[in-house]
Amino acid sequence: MIERLQIEIRETAEEVLAVQIPAYRVEADLIGFSGIPPLHDTVETLVTCRESFYGYRTEEGKLAGAISYKRIGDLLDIHRMMVHPDYFRRGIAGSLLRFVECNEPGIRTIKVATGTGNESAKLLYQRNGFQEIGQQEVAPGITVTLFEKHLA
Repeated sequence: MIERLQIEIRETAEEVLAVQIPAYRVEADLIGFSGIPPLHDTVETLVTCRESFYGYRTEEGKLAGAISYKRIGDLLDIHRMMVHPDYFRRGIAGSLLRFVECNEPGIRTIKVATGTGNESAKLLYQRNGFQEIGQQEVAPGITVTLFEKHLA
């Protein structure tokens, strides 16, 4: 169900974008901010983003969710976590988090951020062992909550 996605392939980027835009529209509504960078991605920006992507496919082969990250040494920095709204509350995001944690040998720290008003995402990270480490203002009156998880 979870597979590596070759984001450099245009058709794959189109498929990811079809999940990413609806997913991040929900977050934009929750936090009251439409300037979330993933909302403004294009196929071209995804193809050239230089992030590693994994996707969660349904039994029918439909892409229901994806995660992307950059790895720097023993740090895994999650850049995107998305689940299409049609597939919310099915454990997909948690499955993707656990998958990358278990399949990236040698990582010691995982970082992620989400809109402070996105309570569902914050709860997801907390349930998966992440600790809130602070907030950062990204636009006037708009903050993201920063999380870290340290692995043994």
